[in-house]
Amino acid sequence: MALYVKDEEVGRLVERLAKARRQTKTEVLRQVLQKEIEREGIKPSLVEKGMEFARKLRAKGNPAAGQPAGKAFIDNLYED
Repeated sequence: MALYVKDEEVGRLVERLAKARRQTKTEVLRQVLQKEIEREGIKPSLVEKGMEFARKLRAKGNPAAGQPAGKAFIDNLYED
C-alpha cells in the first residue's frame, strides 16, 4: 500500500530523522507510529492478533517442504 505525504514539512522531518538514524523513511515511520500506538495504549484488534499469529506460524513452518496431499492420503483420512 502506497502512502503519499503531500505536506512538505512532514517530508522534511521524516527525511531528517531517517538521515540521523541512518534508516529508510519507511522504517522511521514504522517505528514512530508503533511507539505512538504503544504510548496511546491502543490494543490490537482480534483480527490483527489472528493475522500476527498466522504470520508467526507460517514463519516457523516450511510450506515448500510439504508433500502434496494425493488421493491415497485423503482417502486414508476417511477410513474407519
